[in-house]
Amino acid sequence: MQTTVTPLTEAEIWTRIIMPQKNGLSPETARLLLELTFAEEDTARMNDLAQKNREGVLTDDERKELALYVKVGDVLSLLHLKARKSLDHRTEPRS
Repeated sequence: MQTTVTPLTEAEIWTRIIMPQKNGLSPETARLLLELTFAEEDTARMNDLAQKNREGVLTDDERKELALYVKVGDVLSLLHLKARKSLDHRTEPRS
């Protein structure tokens, strides 16, 4: 019998690596990760690409560029989630 394997997305692989549901970062590391963000010019570019996407006028290169921003944003979100989880864990009262 042949088993069908569902292909993983890049985000699913990163989720397995980062394990955002687990804490374990020092408070200093967590705070540093929460400071990571897109530069103003990148945010402006993402907004421009998103607008062009809504209008249906993205070129192939722009579509690839937008996809890259989305991938980086996904990983950044996972890192932020892990950092917040680590900080929340440290502030929870112990029983």
